[in-house]
Amino acid sequence: MRREKLYDEIRAKALCCSIAQASVEEIDSLNILQATMLAMKRAVEGLRLKPNKVLVDGNRLPTLGILAEAIVKGDALVPAISAASILAKVYRDRWCEAYHLEYPQYGFAGHKGYGTAVHLAALREHGACPQHRKSFAPVAEVLR
Repeated sequence: MRREKLYDEIRAKALCCSIAQASVEEIDSLNILQATMLAMKRAVEGLRLKPNKVLVDGNRLPTLGILAEAIVKGDALVPAISAASILAKVYRDRWCEAYHLEYPQYGFAGHKGYGTAVHLAALREHGACPQHRKSFAPVAEVLR
């Protein structure tokens, strides 16, 4: 897959990189937007080298102690944001593939965590697993 190859190339050529996440519990307690901001902040703080400026895809910025700019559609406009997006997506895909081994009935390897018809059907049939966000409407519906 092209994205996997690019992941390896980015990791090999980048001065440094950091991938961070928020836990399911943090997402459920904070909300998805605030948990995303927290994960971005963790990623920036995890960099071995402190950047002069942080570029973020979208229209919102996490609270950072350094200069930052939000760029709508930044992943299509800025190579560094495109690279970060590839790293994040490959990391998420690998995470989903690992969870597929533990919970194959949900099909994580196929839908990669998105709310596809297959994923929603598996939720209805099997209920939620520990990695499902209870604040996500289809999961909350199954848990009622």
